[in-house]
Amino acid sequence: MAASSKGLEGVVASQTSLSFIDGQAGILGYRGYNIHDLAPNASFLESVFLLWNGRLPTRSELASFEEELALQRGLEAGTLEGLQRIPQDAVPMAALRTGVSLEGMFDRDGEDNSAEANLRKAKRLVARTPTIIAATQRIRQGLEPLDPDPSLSIAADFVRMANGEPGTDEAAAALDRTLLLYLDHGFNASTFACRVIAATLGDMHSAVTGGVGALKGSLHGGANAKAMETILEVGEVENVGPWLEAAFAQKRKIMGFGHRVYRTEDPRATHLREMSQQLTEQAGEGKLFEISRELEKQVMAQKGINPNVDFYCATVYYALGVPIDLYTPLFAMGRMGGWTAHIMEQHADNRLIRPRAEYVGEKDLTWVSIDDR
Repeated sequence: MAASSKGLEGVVASQTSLSFIDGQAGILGYRGYNIHDLAPNASFLESVFLLWNGRLPTRSELASFEEELALQRGLEAGTLEGLQRIPQDAVPMAALRTGVSLEGMFDRDGEDNSAEANLRKAKRLVARTPTIIAATQRIRQGLEPLDPDPSLSIAADFVRMANGEPGTDEAAAALDRTLLLYLDHGFNASTFACRVIAATLGDMHSAVTGGVGALKGSLHGGANAKAMETILEVGEVENVGPWLEAAFAQKRKIMGFGHRVYRTEDPRATHLREMSQQLTEQAGEGKLFEISRELEKQVMAQKGINPNVDFYCATVYYALGVPIDLYTPLFAMGRMGGWTAHIMEQHADNRLIRPRAEYVGEKDLTWVSIDDR
């Protein structure tokens, strides 16, 4: 039996044609297109189309795709009823997990794993995840959820449904870019969870519910919220050095730094750093970027660790006025396009995922009667 690798680090579990990562060179690509070309030029839904179809859409195809998904943003009545019963103090990721699962209960294609049904479900999931998150935000404030407006883009409509009023075009564009950057990233923990469930021939909603559960953890999707809490805790640029000294002495993990795959800068962080500087300055919160930049410099100097996608996304969302506990649901909003793509890829050429474990416990113990123990 081959030697085990803790956390499956470096283990190739399967093949995919969806996204490519070169951790040594700091390269990320979706279907062969470098993220540095996609991020400044493509939209989120344009990239979803690419991931699902293996090619970029024409102008008319993209318009039809956007329109089709816009018309599917409305939640099932049973889902809305279920969300209304969730406690107002529930963690938003828990509410999203429940909302996605409820959608599966009412989906007419729920138990159909055919390629055609999976694509229909994937479209509804990408379209409705923002609606679930926005409805949760309204409900916990004691407000009624708002109906979707299909005339708006997916990002702009989320801002309106969550806040009760339209946001700026700049805010919608910034949110859309973060969704694109979060769209897919190989066999990360939540995506692998989705594929394991899909490999049992579990349905798409079951698989993405598992993905939401995995993303909820602070060592995965929850890192962006923890990174923002760190930046606020530091408070001032001059506090960075003493704060880090104390954190290193206490062996605290500095959230938003380091990555299991990248040994150089996370290419997504390159774009988010620039966005953070622009948006924090526009919001009158430039100090937060300065703290972030100083944290990056000192962590790199002392530990040689680069920031990951979550670090600068934290201040981007803060500048956009997003509540900190909605950061991870927004991550899920973007990753839903990737999760569904991986589920469809898994179902198209399936084999049950069943790794072995290296046993490290005791062996050959002698049975002792219960009266003699």
